[in-house]
Amino acid sequence: MASPPVTRRLRLAARDAGRVPRLYRWPVAGVASWISSRQASFDIMVAAIVAFTALWQPFNVRVGPRVRLIGLGMAVALLGRRRYPLVVMALVSLGGLLQVLLYSPWHDPQLYDIAVLIAMYSVVKYGRRLWHGLLAAVPVVIGCGIELERHINAAPDLPRLARLWVEESAFLMAVCVAVWLSAYTVRTRRLYVAGLEERAATAERERDHLARIAVATERASIARELHDVVAHSMAVMIVQADGATYTLDADPDRAKAAIKQVASTGRDALEDMRRLVGVLRGGDEETDPAADRRRVGLDQLGALVDRARSAGLRVTLTESGERPELPPSAELTVYRIVQEALTNVLRHAGLSAAVDLALRYRPDAVLIDVDDDGGAAATGHDSGDGSGRHGSEGGSGGYGSDGGSGRYGEGHGLVGMRERVAVHGGTFEAGPKLSGGWRVHAEVPWT
Repeated sequence: MASPPVTRRLRLAARDAGRVPRLYRWPVAGVASWISSRQASFDIMVAAIVAFTALWQPFNVRVGPRVRLIGLGMAVALLGRRRYPLVVMALVSLGGLLQVLLYSPWHDPQLYDIAVLIAMYSVVKYGRRLWHGLLAAVPVVIGCGIELERHINAAPDLPRLARLWVEESAFLMAVCVAVWLSAYTVRTRRLYVAGLEERAATAERERDHLARIAVATERASIARELHDVVAHSMAVMIVQADGATYTLDADPDRAKAAIKQVASTGRDALEDMRRLVGVLRGGDEETDPAADRRRVGLDQLGALVDRARSAGLRVTLTESGERPELPPSAELTVYRIVQEALTNVLRHAGLSAAVDLALRYRPDAVLIDVDDDGGAAATGHDSGDGSGRHGSEGGSGGYGSDGGSGRYGEGHGLVGMRERVAVHGGTFEAGPKLSGGWRVHAEVPWT
């Protein structure tokens, strides 16, 4: 994951890559910055200068209007040198050839022939492929051919012809090579800066993407915790409150005990909510998520079972194997799965249900089995949205099949349990039993 400092370093590198030493920043860097920000204006200015050189020379025998028109055409072609560098170079080279074909053998180089060097520079710098720059050798060959044709007429003797041609061709090639190298250097720097900017943008996008994933994961974790705390506590409180209402007149002592249990459960739920809010706010050790997980674990399973029994469930707890020292996250997962399974039985199977809770400790995992007999409830189970593990189709739910007794559905609680187990790489199964009732099985690895 790209951290913010890495992104900043990439941005600074991209910015500094385009800089020149401070001593030469002006006018070199200033001119370069002005050109890059006003490309269209700069291209128009270059074309205007070339056009001016074509019109400025006085009329004489050797330079006629048609030569000047060729120069104007070469100047106009330069306007597209950034977008169509190969086409511009071809047009400018064609203009040079027309000068030779129309006015040989009296042709002399014109000032506007600098358009050839500008086109060569453009094809190296702006060509889509680097090998396009090799085509810049075409104007060099044309120029050498022009020089050879001129000197054949000016120097009939071979030694002098060879000497003049070599001298001027060498000068022409030196100028062209210098232009080519300067364009290649600028191209390399431009691609390097673009690469750094792309890396910085990619790193920033990746950081934002990972941040969104982290936020979504944290939201899901908070939703699971909130659901487990509220659903279990509210289910127990509702059952106890209903029981107190029914027994208030017949058995006041029992009703009073139920009301006390409601208050105790409410206080426990409030404390859990405070811890959860503390985790969200963060800051010190008292609100540290790991510290919160240590408060809820296997040691609290007995109190959890007692609470379910006090609500009216017949819960049988069986533990086999030696209880290991589990990581806090694994302890929290085991606790929440048992809590959610008992809550579902309490809410949807009724107080008459009998529950067998079995915990088997292995050296590498904890196996959890929660089986209930279905009780006498008329509605099916759900794990958190109130619709039931088996949502009722026609008013009479249960643990049956679609036909008339219910329909299997998965609510927030089952999803939450499945997600908790998946975090540890374990397995989770939940569904109706053929003999009636519901079974939850989970394997939570901890090594």
